[in-house]
Amino acid sequence: MLGRRKREGEDLDREPPQDERLDRRAFLTRMSVVAAGAAVGQLPPLSLTGARPGAPRAGRLDTSDFFGAAAPASAGLQAAEPAELTIREAGALFRARELSPTELAADCLARIERWDGVYMAFNAVPADAVRERALELDGLQPRGLLHGIPLAIKDNFYTRGVPTTANSWIYQDFVPAFDATAVERLTAAGGIVLGKTQMGPLATTRALTPDGEITTLNAWVTHDSEVSPGGSSSGTATAVSARMAPAGIGTQTGGSITSPSLAQGLTGLKPTLGRVSLRGVIPLSYSRDHAGPLARDAADAALLLQAMAGPDPADLRTLGLPPVPDYLAAATPVEGDRGMELRWPTRVGVPEGWVGAGGDEVQADRESFLLALEAIGGELVEIALPPEWEGLTSSAMNAVRLPERSEIFLETLRRDVRLFGVALSPWINGLLLSGDEFLKGQRARVALLGLVLDRVFSSCDVVLQSGAGPMDMVGLPLIAFPIGMRERSGVAAPHGVLAAGLPFGEERLLALASAWQAVTDWHRQRPLRLSEEEQARARPTAEKSRGRLGAGAVAELAE
Repeated sequence: MLGRRKREGEDLDREPPQDERLDRRAFLTRMSVVAAGAAVGQLPPLSLTGARPGAPRAGRLDTSDFFGAAAPASAGLQAAEPAELTIREAGALFRARELSPTELAADCLARIERWDGVYMAFNAVPADAVRERALELDGLQPRGLLHGIPLAIKDNFYTRGVPTTANSWIYQDFVPAFDATAVERLTAAGGIVLGKTQMGPLATTRALTPDGEITTLNAWVTHDSEVSPGGSSSGTATAVSARMAPAGIGTQTGGSITSPSLAQGLTGLKPTLGRVSLRGVIPLSYSRDHAGPLARDAADAALLLQAMAGPDPADLRTLGLPPVPDYLAAATPVEGDRGMELRWPTRVGVPEGWVGAGGDEVQADRESFLLALEAIGGELVEIALPPEWEGLTSSAMNAVRLPERSEIFLETLRRDVRLFGVALSPWINGLLLSGDEFLKGQRARVALLGLVLDRVFSSCDVVLQSGAGPMDMVGLPLIAFPIGMRERSGVAAPHGVLAAGLPFGEERLLALASAWQAVTDWHRQRPLRLSEEEQARARPTAEKSRGRLGAGAVAELAE
């Protein structure tokens, strides 16, 4: 099964991806400083070596070609249902003047109104402000990457004038005076804040109320609330999967972008630590928090990351990094002499036992995935995880993150522990972890990163994973995307693969996912529409339980 196959020759006109031009040891040094920075709350200036200097290539993107390539795919879509479009497809129609931002926004808002009482993906939708912004964009020539695109924003990102609660009693009355840097950059690129999405309290669980009541449902299995929609970014995932929003953003400290993406058939990308600013994101762990996109395909994930990524003086973790590359080019499939192929020769590490993990149904899809990967030029390399792997990635070592969150909320813990609701126990555990255990855990995390860089990635460029935890611990990028369907509570629901990359290996991960998606259609599958009975039940529930902010209220709250 794991035969070795290399592409003959290499297109020298393709600039090598960033992960080939980076000094791995420099990243290890940087992450050692980040681990120390968790104790002092800041990161001294430290530039990575081995990357070519210069301004981000984002300034030289040819977006006309990128959006133009999507026109054939969008030509057959119904204009009456623009919310079914991907960002790239909608962008192509905007540029062809066949669709307007107001039409797309209106369809998204109508779907939320009809369906969100069942899905429960949103907790605030500033509908009037959405319409006003879309109308402004109607009169402008599309230039920004996200011109006119409504976006679902996880409720731990600051949004100016719109409540940011993190689904916690601690922030129940908090209305930020400014946007998080990630949100600011998305809107500067033409994106529209469609609404704030439900999440686990303080980003610790699937979407729940602070007292533990389930909110968001998995869009594929609405009849069974016990089927998880994923991790704490599940509100965004459900909004995107249910076609109420074209795309959205979330955060990941322990799988909360990739897990909802796997559960709901999306393409979710957790970038390398520091690639996207965390200014204006309610924190959980200084050394492990990441922000990234949840989208329907790799092209849309690339668009969102391209807009969000880059240095931010307000977040020292983003400084001294390699320039932002051209993610759009990376996510553009390449046509070779023998059909679709990977943009760069890529060795894909397949850990022993990975294919058979998860049962017969999953195994068959994983085998098909690997065969297709070989067909497009991937070189499969069977790898054995080092014997130290199990100990360094254990739950005991993973617990080193808990004191970071406890320190951040120490004053709140002293004031009233009841404000944490069902999320309290990790904060208490963080207080109880001894100083020597914290120090040993930090050292173990640095040792794990050295092990990953020197031995796990010694013979490959990408490694398939069974869970996000190890790579979250060391700040390396991950991508999740669907490869098949399996039975969940009596219905078919998606499942996917999780792949890890080297430091700043987002280009290669996007190229891998986009090439796979160019020869398959799992990413185009969508949940069944809600029945008329479910829609009727949704309307009054949505009105009663979801915040709907008028334009006047938004302006008043922003002052």
